[in-house]
Amino acid sequence: MANDSNQQEKITGRCYCGAKSLRASSEPLSVVYCHCSDCKRVTGAPLAAFAGFSEAILTISPDPGPPCSHHPGVDRWFCKDCGSPLAARYDYLPGQVYVPLGLLDQADKLQPSMHCHAASTYAWLHLADGLPRQQNSGRDALLSDEPAR
Repeated sequence: MANDSNQQEKITGRCYCGAKSLRASSEPLSVVYCHCSDCKRVTGAPLAAFAGFSEAILTISPDPGPPCSHHPGVDRWFCKDCGSPLAARYDYLPGQVYVPLGLLDQADKLQPSMHCHAASTYAWLHLADGLPRQQNSGRDALLSDEPAR
């Protein structure tokens, strides 16, 4: 994640208590829903929504410290004061970092473009949004030159 405090702020956000702030100097590469069990557990919600940024343009300050990892290939950062999930990095999506959409001040303007891990959607959850459903991670779509927005 970037450490340049002079970058132009395009996307901003913060954790629940305000101890950590987030800034990105450009729009996200992708905005997606995730139905995997790991994301549901870490967010406490029946599905998660994330904005994916290039690692080079996202700053979390003050520095959140080392990541937490309970699954191989997944690093997550949390606010040590309030416990908010701040960001996640996945080995299968190199150079990208994913921020929970609810932390971002501009979340109402960042519409998800697809559902990832749709095979893990709860049977009682019915979203008729017409978005593409990737049955697995959606890796290929998320790494394409022009991710769906």
